[in-house]
Amino acid sequence: MDPILVVVLIIAALIIGAAAAGFIAFQKGVATGIERRKQQAESLMGSAEKEAERILEDARKDAENKKKSALIEAKDEIHKLRSEADKEVKDRRAELNRQERRMQQKEENLDKKNDNLEKKDELLNQKIKSADEKLKEAETIKKSQMDILERISEFTRDQAKEYILSKLEDDLVHEKAVKIQSYEQQIKDECHEKARNYVSLAIAKVAADQVSEAAVSVVPLPNDEMKGRIIGREGRNIRTLETLTGVDLIIDDTPEAITLSCFDQVRREVARIALEKLIADGRIHPTRIEEMVDKARREVEYRIKQEGERAVIETNVHGINHELVKLIGRLRFRTSYRQNVLDHSIEVAQLAGVLASELGVDPNLARRAGLLHDIGKALTSEIEGSHVQIGVEVCKKYNENPVIIHAVEAHHNDVEPKTVIACIVQAADAISAARPAARSENYESYIKRLQKLEEICNSYEGVEKCYAVQAGREVRIMVVPEVINDEKMVLVARQISQQIENEMDYPGQIKVNLIRESRVTDYAK
Repeated sequence: MDPILVVVLIIAALIIGAAAAGFIAFQKGVATGIERRKQQAESLMGSAEKEAERILEDARKDAENKKKSALIEAKDEIHKLRSEADKEVKDRRAELNRQERRMQQKEENLDKKNDNLEKKDELLNQKIKSADEKLKEAETIKKSQMDILERISEFTRDQAKEYILSKLEDDLVHEKAVKIQSYEQQIKDECHEKARNYVSLAIAKVAADQVSEAAVSVVPLPNDEMKGRIIGREGRNIRTLETLTGVDLIIDDTPEAITLSCFDQVRREVARIALEKLIADGRIHPTRIEEMVDKARREVEYRIKQEGERAVIETNVHGINHELVKLIGRLRFRTSYRQNVLDHSIEVAQLAGVLASELGVDPNLARRAGLLHDIGKALTSEIEGSHVQIGVEVCKKYNENPVIIHAVEAHHNDVEPKTVIACIVQAADAISAARPAARSENYESYIKRLQKLEEICNSYEGVEKCYAVQAGREVRIMVVPEVINDEKMVLVARQISQQIENEMDYPGQIKVNLIRESRVTDYAK
């Protein structure tokens, strides 16, 4: 065997032996330490158990003490609550005793009152019986007195009742007349001054000149020879002009002038412009006349548009349909009682605007209604119907405000005015039409109006004579004094005024005067 290997084996054996001896010694030491620690742990557990027993004993003693103190406190609280309950019961018993005594007193009082009521009932029954006896006695006395009164007055009961009722009716008529007169005077005092102020202010702000329109136009000529040229050979020129324009040419002995006659102002204006152009041009023959008439028509159409725009600007009314503006311009060539309708419409618009401002109403709406109130007159010759109906249809066609349409429809009372704007337009229309020299009226209609006034007044019982004076602005009525007394005059005057308002159309107002006179004549001999 190799010696080195032997040495290695010996060394390994020694190392293993040493390790085993050390391991054995380590195990003995560990066993000894564990035994020692076990003993220590047992001694600690014993002391811990003793301490725990001591803590439990202390806790038990403390709990016993707290239990005893809680029982003492509970007993004290129970004793206190019992005392309070006893006191409350005692108080309630005392209150019940008091209420019982009070109820007994009330019962005693009620018994006394019942006794008194029974006594009063007996007395009342006796009084009622006595009153019935006295009433029967009074009825007997009344009947005997009525018999005596009938014998003295020579009136039966029904006749006396009728007499008293008639007397009462007369008194009521008197009272009613006095009250009506008082109320009318009060209303007049309050409203007349305000109305005068508003109207005078509106008229002062719209002080417009008015020139009556004529139904003829005069065209000046440079010389009398021009008349022959206008007539033409065998009258062909004048016939052509009259046929194309629808106007009558009056050529008479008036030096250097020709008169154009036509009630349609548009046609008369076309003829006037065409004739002036022909005179200025000097070439007068049918072909040239046709050309000049066409030019004149275009000029008139352009002027109509300008007049409509001028009216819209002058009245400060905006947003009107352009076709409606043309219709407004056509009013320049329309007249009503020789008053130019466009000037009248502008004036009504301005008056309505002023009145609306004074009354706190929208002045723009009032001016628009005033400008359009007579728009139907621009189409009266083309469409059937009154100018009011035509105006309403035109305004509806161009989507005007319903307030405007109602004002147009009501401005001649065709319907009852239901808005302030309609009443303002009515007033402005009457102011513009009633101004001095604003309109002319033919003699026949003037006479008919006066006759109608007198006819209405003479239809009333007790009217002796009637006179319409001041061009129909006032009517004076002579009444029979035996038929109409002073109180009844007020009622008759009111009835006549209402009938005139309902049956007649007139500008402004009509004053109704009733005159009653009683004369007694005697002679001393």
